[in-house]
Amino acid sequence: MKKVNNIRQYYLIETMGCQMNERDSETVAGMLEELGYERAPAQAAQGCGGKAQALSAARLAADVIVVNTCSVRENADNKFFGTLGQIKKAKEADPCKIVAVCGCMMQQPHIVSDIQRRFPWVDIVFGTMNIEAFPSMLAGALNARKGRVADQVSPPWHSALVDIRTDAGEIAEGLPSRRARPFSAFVNITYGCNNFCTYCIVPLARGRERSRRPEAILCEVEALAADGVREITLLGQNVNSYRSPDSGGTGFPSLIRMLDAVPGIERIRFMTSHPKDLSDGLIDCYRTARRLCPSIHLPIQSGSADVLRRMNRGYSKEYYIALTEKLRAALPEIVITTDFIVGFPGETDADFEETMDVIERVRFDAAFTFLYSPREGTPAAEYEGRVPAVVAHARFDRMVSRLNAIAAEKNRAMLGRIYDVLIEGPSKTDESMLTGRTPGGKLVNIRPPARGSHELAGAIEPVRLVESGTFSFIGEFA
Repeated sequence: MKKVNNIRQYYLIETMGCQMNERDSETVAGMLEELGYERAPAQAAQGCGGKAQALSAARLAADVIVVNTCSVRENADNKFFGTLGQIKKAKEADPCKIVAVCGCMMQQPHIVSDIQRRFPWVDIVFGTMNIEAFPSMLAGALNARKGRVADQVSPPWHSALVDIRTDAGEIAEGLPSRRARPFSAFVNITYGCNNFCTYCIVPLARGRERSRRPEAILCEVEALAADGVREITLLGQNVNSYRSPDSGGTGFPSLIRMLDAVPGIERIRFMTSHPKDLSDGLIDCYRTARRLCPSIHLPIQSGSADVLRRMNRGYSKEYYIALTEKLRAALPEIVITTDFIVGFPGETDADFEETMDVIERVRFDAAFTFLYSPREGTPAAEYEGRVPAVVAHARFDRMVSRLNAIAAEKNRAMLGRIYDVLIEGPSKTDESMLTGRTPGGKLVNIRPPARGSHELAGAIEPVRLVESGTFSFIGEFA
């Protein structure tokens, strides 16, 4: 799309959910910029004061608004519908504005039906398995809008263009991207999931697991390095099960070693890992791969053998603990984070105590913690034995309190040490400071020196940790 009479066309993308969704949004942004759109100017101000006002202004300024959705938990559904209600005001102010919704929620037929019934002004609906179709859908929506305007239909709305696919087919390579940061990039290596945990909707939302060819991944990473990227994060619902589509092809440890040799790449991260597929070969990479960051996100979900069985996780508490011991033997300073679900159907007090035992024995650096949320279409949604809300909340609060205490204790032990920190830019909490992350992924807010420190984004600088909290540090340039 070219600018008409030099009039700028703006877009806004609102993203919910995980890093996979963030990466998809970067692709949608890349497509829109190839079509001549620019990011809505007020979007850049969201990190400052008045976030709600900045977002409202961006919605009003945008000619195209895309909402990329998450369906992992019920509160994500509620947030999405609330967001659509807010966007309606911008649509009413400019009925010619194009509104598109995409992402995991769109893979659920009842959600699409709800959108068509409750939000008839939405123009485009597409899912996770055909993101490459968005430009043609946008062209179709724009043409339909022109026709409605020419016929003097007010408001110029039409039935949404809907394209939801349940068979992903071949992976589309070479799609454009507009990265959130010039020095850091997400790189998809797998799509979908074959694990079918009973609480999880991902296999329904993103399809069966597919791996990209290693040469395509290598080509992308080399191009990113040439463009100034210093840190890559490999993405997949289960990166551990990566395997080249070629028979007997490259596995995940081999891919790590391949990318470790790319000049210019200084840090390699990945997420998320499934414990049952974490191999000794990958653990060995922590000893041998120079650019592999000393961190791993390894969701356990529960410490109870019975709960893990009903979740269909495929491992035991003892197996998981042994993995963490192997990881720390390979790299003592490794940062281990995890996920927990509290209140899974049938969870007893004894089951919960097994989870608390894991917390004491592993001593995680951090954890994402969730109250169980039933998802339509998953087996667990039909399980009996719902845990009363008051019980689940009490367990949740106790678990979070202990996790936070351990995290704070571990952070205090790091005080006084110097770490190489990748500077990300101004701190979100105090713009007089910079923010960045250690190789292990710990967040550091840095007191800047007198020189022009705000120009350091993307640099890796030695920083001494001088104050610690539960979730972050205060540091000073060493």
